[in-house]
Parts: sequence; structure tokens; C-alpha cells
Amino acid sequence: MVKICGIGAGYVGGPTMSVIALKCPSIEVAVVDISHSRISSWNSNNLPIYEPGLEEVVNHCRGKNLFFSTDVEKHVNEADIVFVSVNTPTKIRGLGAGKATDLAYWESAARMIADVSKIITTNLWSAELSKLADNAFLAQRISSINAMSALCEATGAEVSQVSHALSKNTKIGPKFLNASVGFGGSCFQKDILNLVYICESNGLIEVANYWKEVIKVNDYQKGRFVKRVVTSMFNTVSGKKIAILGFAFKKDTSDTRKTPAIDVCKGLLGDDACLSIYDPRVTEEQIQKDLSMSSSVVKQVSVVGDAYEATKGAHGICILTEWDEFKSIDYERVVYENMQKPAFVFDGRNILNVDKLRGIGFIVYSVGRPLE
Repeated sequence: MVKICGIGAGYVGGPTMSVIALKCPSIEVAVVDISHSRISSWNSNNLPIYEPGLEEVVNHCRGKNLFFSTDVEKHVNEADIVFVSVNTPTKIRGLGAGKATDLAYWESAARMIADVSKIITTNLWSAELSKLADNAFLAQRISSINAMSALCEATGAEVSQVSHALSKNTKIGPKFLNASVGFGGSCFQKDILNLVYICESNGLIEVANYWKEVIKVNDYQKGRFVKRVVTSMFNTVSGKKIAILGFAFKKDTSDTRKTPAIDVCKGLLGDDACLSIYDPRVTEEQIQKDLSMSSSVVKQVSVVGDAYEATKGAHGICILTEWDEFKSIDYERVVYENMQKPAFVFDGRNILNVDKLRGIGFIVYSVGRPLE
């Protein structure tokens, strides 16, 4: 039997290896990690992360051809194929801090593999730059369409129509052309910053500046969203309840790493708004951690159990994650009737029917679409 070992039981390694086990029942898959608590969670009925269908996949395969273990060296030694999915955060101290990738976990895994396995080598820099460029190019597309969304709002164009036209060009294609409040996740910004660091280290300042602009546009988009909320609500959100629907960086995950919701919430809190936050999969503990909530900020933030509770008595709603359930909310009979008037909706993911909401009575802002 072919054996696969996945090093790292986090957001990438755990789900990826689980799906491989499901799709390839004749292959034995072992997920290994040095964290005993994380492996214990994978072996329990309370998985450490959420993705749609993941629990069913793990329950179906675990103990058959899917195993979770802390015995890293044993499973690496037995494996025919090894996947490495360990954390590669941006360095916070030392040479390249704030830009370069901290490869400590990766090097540790690589050295351990070298001690117990045979390795097929390839050009080091080609492998490194391919990985970084992959995420950088995707982030670049998002920042490009978000930059167009600002221009669309200024001119009266609709970014969805621009995206549709671009998607018909086979040289461009339709993917990653949805305008939004900004990109998030653990990889895009981290890998761009590492690319910037490598460029600067090689004297390629103009190239480094080019990639910096991708992040600057993303930060600009988040700041622009916050400014739109404040200016639309008569230039003040002080003491006003704002419902935050969605906190994860994308739907169908509990991952909040670099989620745009963090910067949007902090921006609104900086203007003394009162936030009522709901996300179907992100815990209150995680939200508090991400917002670095001080004792004074705690009074301004509440984390609630459903969207209706979040929007009750609110002056405005911010859609920050494209969860499907936010499309089917009863905005007319429940939400609008129980909100302060005028009632505002700021759709940061462009998932709602703007014309229908305006027909109900909402004042609506949608990214890249002309205002009323």
C-alpha cells in the first residue's frame, strides 16, 4: 500500500490529507504534528478547525486509511510521499523582520526528512519563487479589480459588469475578479512581503515597490470601506450600533488570519462605534484575540449568536464575509423593521440584491457600484 505523510495538522495539512484519504481509499494517509493537543483534537469528536463536510470526511476515513499522530519520524520514514504544510509566518524580529518569511518550522521539517528519507532535489530559487509568485499573482488580481471598483464608483460604472467583460477574454478568465472589501488569509500578504524582501535584498527596488503596491491597494480598499461607512452615516458612528456580519477571511472556514474584518472593525472602533459581531464559525474568543480588545474596547463590542440578534437596533450592517446564510436573511420583515432609521447596509462582498434592499427602504453601499 502506498503511504503518504502530511507534516502539519493545521488549516492546510489536515483538510488536504483528509480529502486525499477519502478520494484514494487504497492509500494510507498519516497526518503528523508535534502539537499533542492539536492531534488529540483531530482524533476527537471536536475537530480543531471547520470546513464544510470536513467532519464527515474525517469520521468516514479516520482509523481506516487516515491517521493522526505525533510520531513524526516514524510516519515520514514509512512514507512514499511527504507533504509539508507547516507554518511559515512573516518574521517579527531579526534580519528582514516584517517582510521576510520565518522558515524555522520549514527548515526543521526539511532537516528531519533529510535524516530519515531520500530527497529529490530541484533548483532551490525556482521552487521558492514559484511558490511566492503563485500567491502574489492571485493577490494582484484581487487588488486590480478592487482598484477598478474605486474608479467605477467615481465614474458611475458597475464593477460587476466590468468583471464580466474581462472574464470573456480567454487570456484573463473569470477567477479572482470579484471586487470586495479586500483579501485576507495567511498567505497572500505574507508571501508578497517575502517577495519584496528578496527583491530589495537583490537591489531590485523598482520591482519591490511594484509588489508593495498590491498590499497598499488592499489596505486602501479596507480604509475606503471604513470611510464610506462613517461618511454615509452623517460623518459620525460614535455610539451607533453597527452589525458586523462575518469575521472569517472567506466563507466556509473559521480562519481569521489577516481577515479584512479586523481592520474594518478596528477602524470603526477608532471612531467610537459599538459593534455587534456575528460569524457562524468564528468563536468569540478568537474575535476578542484578533481585535486585541482592551478593557475600554470590550464595552464597545459584543459577539452574538445569530444575524438577527446582531442587527436588532443597529444603525447599519457591514457584510464582511460572503457566508451563504447572509443572502437568505429576511431583510424586510425582520431586519429592517427592527433597525434604527435610516437603516444602512454596506455590502463588502457584493452578495446582496441592492435594488431589492433599496426597495425595502435601506440605504445601500455595494463595492464598485454607483450610490443612489
